[in-house]
Amino acid sequence: MSKPVVLIAEELSPATVEALGPDFDVRSVDGTDRVALLEALAEANAVLIRSATKMDAEAIAAAPKLQVIARAGVGLDNVDIKSATTAGVMVVNAPTSNIISAAELTIGHILSLARHIPAAHASLAAGQWKRSKYTGTELYEKTVGIIGLGRIGALIAARLQAFGVEIVAYDPYVTAARAQQLGVRLVGLDELIATSDFITIHMPKTPETTGMIGAEQLRAMKRSAFIVNVARGGLIDEQALAEALRAGEIAGAGLDVFVSEPPAADSPLLAAPGVVLTPHLGASTEEAQEKAGIAVARSVKLALEGDLVPDAVNVAGGIIDPFVRPGIALVEKLGQILSGLAPAALTRLDVDVRGELADYDVSVYKLAALKGFFTPIVSEKVSYVNAPLLAEQRGIETSLTTASESKDYRNTTTLTGVLADGRTVRVAGTLSGTKMVEKIIGIDGYEIEVPIAEHHIVMQYQDRPGIVAAYGKAFGDADINIAGMAIARDEAGGHALSILTVDSAVPEHVLADLRTAIEADLLVEIDLIEG
Repeated sequence: MSKPVVLIAEELSPATVEALGPDFDVRSVDGTDRVALLEALAEANAVLIRSATKMDAEAIAAAPKLQVIARAGVGLDNVDIKSATTAGVMVVNAPTSNIISAAELTIGHILSLARHIPAAHASLAAGQWKRSKYTGTELYEKTVGIIGLGRIGALIAARLQAFGVEIVAYDPYVTAARAQQLGVRLVGLDELIATSDFITIHMPKTPETTGMIGAEQLRAMKRSAFIVNVARGGLIDEQALAEALRAGEIAGAGLDVFVSEPPAADSPLLAAPGVVLTPHLGASTEEAQEKAGIAVARSVKLALEGDLVPDAVNVAGGIIDPFVRPGIALVEKLGQILSGLAPAALTRLDVDVRGELADYDVSVYKLAALKGFFTPIVSEKVSYVNAPLLAEQRGIETSLTTASESKDYRNTTTLTGVLADGRTVRVAGTLSGTKMVEKIIGIDGYEIEVPIAEHHIVMQYQDRPGIVAAYGKAFGDADINIAGMAIARDEAGGHALSILTVDSAVPEHVLADLRTAIEADLLVEIDLIEG
């Protein structure tokens, strides 16, 4: 078999390719060369990018084999996530790769503003010696306000402790206990703005946070205060900031991010006094680039192996506990089995998890069940990404329930499909023993234990002598080897259900003849599809 093609569209660290390993056909293309990119994407199973390559709807449509778009960094402005999701393409990034670099750059901006380092350097380089002009201020015993106490905000708080500052923070989603743990006092936004000597912003860019620091907030700051933004462009109103600097309403500002990057040549910020500007360097360290490359390379490997990726931005499920992970493949196979058993369209798919697994987050099992259910019946590629969308398009509701009590097994997962006519189809499974063998343990109320294999025949019929001989002869005559068999019945002479494990697919004419011969209520072949 040919190796999956991984396309690297921008310069990444050598460690990225090393992390991919030898199992992939790694190719390179200039992602800014649109024609070359679209041509190369035709064969790509995965593409690794940074910020210059545009993975828009056109690019995604040009990549019929694409399974994952990996952004070696945090921002995803250059990826059309909606189009990727519709196409079943996973989008991953490296959300923690640059947090230390961004935190350190923030500290650098604070120190540069406090001691006028860039301006003093420029003056000295121009042949001047103006020590008194660049008299600065100490951080010691000053108040630093952090807006947004997430991962980067917390790192900044930890680093600022050494300067002997008082740290206040505004974050409506952080508890007082967490703030106390970080040595930070939580305050309202207005109090933070009015009392801080230095303010640094670390919020996501949303409609609510865009322009959150405008003319009103800048006027409320101390005239001796400084403000820093290395998070997202647009959190500070750039026009209002330039005017506040020119009017002397605040002492200075440090910016690494802008509404438009690079900022226009006539941007008022470029000529504003007391401003320190850097060209979006938050992630521009060798360490951050290497971490980002390695992180997305690992995510690509997981995605191409058919696994769920914790850093996927368009897949629900989040981080998967190691105890939960082995059951994902089982549930996906149960979904395929349910699909084969269902004689009509589904209106609902319920996932019920019982046993020790109930103590864990098993939300990924709902995704796995949907992926398995749709894999045999739709023409498009099914993934953890677009499976919920396929269910929504077909009006299939889904639910997930858990319970700690499991009667006969440590853990069981049961999928129940509700058909359009109100009937139900049910299949249950478990992982058995230290080898975690995937087993079917129930179908439509019949208790039956069968290791899951590639080919199964499921039959339901009136219990009577001679049935086993009938299908044994039918498969023998067709040169189909029966590798295993299990039979369950509701009562002697009642209804019975048999599951056969066979070594190869069975021709349809053999199944049709057998249905007639044993007067089967149900006789279907289930061939499991990998991935």
